[in-house]
Amino acid sequence: MLTMASKAEDKEALYAYKTEEEQQLARTIADTLYRYDAVATDRLAKLSELTDAHVKQFWEQGYLVVDEVLNAEEVASALEALMDILYGRSQGSKIQFVKPRSELHSEEEIELAARKIHDYVAHEPRLKAIADHPDVMAAMAKLFGEGARLAQDQAILKPPTGGAEKPWHQDMAYGNLAYDQSVIGLWLALDPAELDNGCMHVIPYSHREGAVPHYAVRDWQLCDVSVHVERDVAVPLKPGGALIFSGLLHHGTPPNFSLKRRRALQLHYASESAKKLTPQEYKKMFTNEMTGAEC
Repeated sequence: MLTMASKAEDKEALYAYKTEEEQQLARTIADTLYRYDAVATDRLAKLSELTDAHVKQFWEQGYLVVDEVLNAEEVASALEALMDILYGRSQGSKIQFVKPRSELHSEEEIELAARKIHDYVAHEPRLKAIADHPDVMAAMAKLFGEGARLAQDQAILKPPTGGAEKPWHQDMAYGNLAYDQSVIGLWLALDPAELDNGCMHVIPYSHREGAVPHYAVRDWQLCDVSVHVERDVAVPLKPGGALIFSGLLHHGTPPNFSLKRRRALQLHYASESAKKLTPQEYKKMFTNEMTGAEC
């Protein structure tokens, strides 16, 4: 396992930025495309507190923050499941690495190079129990006004000393989440997600703009110059806390330069009546096909 004083302090750690230029670019992005002085304070203590007023608030501002969705035992179980997947003790789930798996030999190297774990619900009962959690499904049904179904399951890993930025984007701009109705994301912190290790950032009310063209720059992302950084609100969370957000909300996470892990589950739900967009509809909504504009 990763120790705080070993690879976390090593500039050559697998997930760290390898050159001064890369690190400087990452720090410039962190400093100019995110702000850290506006923090979400309006929070529900638990999902069971969700009222009709909160549903209205969600659709108006595009997100809700909940202090506790998972208890300590559920958080520990989820972390154990993720580590079992990473180290090959749980089979079938998919892992995205930033280096070829053949070059990763120790558990420390594996963890530092892991970016994402996905498609785990069909293979890992401990994580399926979270995706199907009765409180989560009841909250989604209340938000949608009808039954909900799981559309995507991921775990997003941002290792110490260089866990990369996820640029500002809309989740529905990723084709597998492009429906004719808004999907809803549930971002569950498993470690403390804080200002210095890449917690979520959102632009309140930005979902009201509808689908916005995305560009292949550092990722599939909103154009940097179109991000309303002045409206950025950071959403730090304790383990077990969650951000619930519209699939059209503009959001992103800055790099993790700290010595701390930042592991999170990200689940997306669609309403039972939602239908996938056709490729043609998707292109019109989320690419520059109609305008020809460049980023």
